[in-house]
Amino acid sequence: MGKVIAVANQKGGVGKTTTTVNLAASLGVLEKKVLLIDADPQANATSGLGIDLEKVQAGSYQLLEHAVSAADTILQTSAPFVDIIPAHIDLVAAEIELVDKDNREYMLREAIKPIIDQYDYILIDCAPSLGLITLNALSAAHSVIIPIQCEYFALEGLGKLLNTIKSVQRLHNPKLDIEGMLLTMYDSRLRLSNQVVEEVQKHFQGMVFETIIQRNVKLSEAPSYGESIISYDAGSKGATNYLSLAHEIIQKHKLT
Repeated sequence: MGKVIAVANQKGGVGKTTTTVNLAASLGVLEKKVLLIDADPQANATSGLGIDLEKVQAGSYQLLEHAVSAADTILQTSAPFVDIIPAHIDLVAAEIELVDKDNREYMLREAIKPIIDQYDYILIDCAPSLGLITLNALSAAHSVIIPIQCEYFALEGLGKLLNTIKSVQRLHNPKLDIEGMLLTMYDSRLRLSNQVVEEVQKHFQGMVFETIIQRNVKLSEAPSYGESIISYDAGSKGATNYLSLAHEIIQKHKLT
């Protein structure tokens, strides 16, 4: 059965989509079959893998509404071994439309059941909020990756997110684990970046990935070309970092 991993943090600009797209591509390069589910109405993961948003006919919105089957929403990407269930701005409406439905927290979990065995990893790119769509992602996931930006407000709101995860574990998904906290946008020249790394590693210890994602211009450029960092510049620091993260996750799953 595929491992379902949500990438979540209610803070924006911490590297959620960058992580989801490039981790998916890195796992694909390592010949793992990957499905990326774009659960963010901004649809940046969709466009970041070269999918034309104007041509998306069915995606995560229709999937959450159970209007189509998961198989009908899957598109191939240019990244080897990586498929995607795309998003569209229509996904915003799902927050409102799901409120009155029975079992509204489990719509995504039920929708992906028929395809979960077709993939080694299913990555869910969450919106920067703790709304109903993110709750669906956490209820469907086996674990969650929490990207943390190496900047001053890095730990702001982290307590709220961890409390939300505990609530999901208690009420909706007792098997949900924290896959790890991922330090992103690290600049070794900045004293503040080093302080944040020290603080996070001191407080959360084994919950923090060994891999740290360094600040890298190529990582910022790649989405504008509709490519992952692996295909845009395989020799960049960003590509090296995300391949290291993929290896770390694969190794962790072998041990468990």
